[in-house]
Amino acid sequence: MRAYRTEFIELALEVGALQFGEFKLKSGRISPYFFNSSKFGTGYAAAKLGRYYADAAMASDIEFDMLFGPAYKGIPLVTITAAALAEQHGVDLPFCFNRKEAKLYGDGGEIVGSPVEGRVLIIDDVITAGTAMREAIAAIRQAGGEPTGALIALDRQEKGTGDLSAVQETKQSLGIEVASIIRLDDLIAYLETSEDYVGNLEAVAEYRQRYGV
Repeated sequence: MRAYRTEFIELALEVGALQFGEFKLKSGRISPYFFNSSKFGTGYAAAKLGRYYADAAMASDIEFDMLFGPAYKGIPLVTITAAALAEQHGVDLPFCFNRKEAKLYGDGGEIVGSPVEGRVLIIDDVITAGTAMREAIAAIRQAGGEPTGALIALDRQEKGTGDLSAVQETKQSLGIEVASIIRLDDLIAYLETSEDYVGNLEAVAEYRQRYGV
């Protein structure tokens, strides 16, 4: 497993963004683990998280000229990713994000930041129903750019309403590639070698077997 994936898992555990137990999801399923990106709420955590997003972006096969963050969670994520790409990889790219409601005064418009153009990589935390991703794609195209992919923190590799996962449904219905810092398979691989968290392995593996794709 790539080093940044292991480091991301360890950071998520350290700040409480990744927890184990019993958690009821919107789907009604009882999950043995839960991921909450809002827990990366300090400068220390944000700096590290930006590096892991940047590492994953560079490791992906997605070609992009700029970054876009869907409001609201995508706004800080796209900012720290752009900063880390420049600082850690020497890749200085423009970035922008959208407003939930278009501004009707001042500079106006829906997009904040650099003008949207070229191939655009969307930065977000997770994909659930795909609604936010559809809205982001529509906003990018309306502004003159072409969304070529999305980068999220965690791919749960879990069936949605059908046999496909939310990520697979996004790829199929929206026609873009989706990369992630980690997938559930990476988390399971981490648990297999972790003395502190191996006790959670059986429940997570069983959940993967039952609902995974």
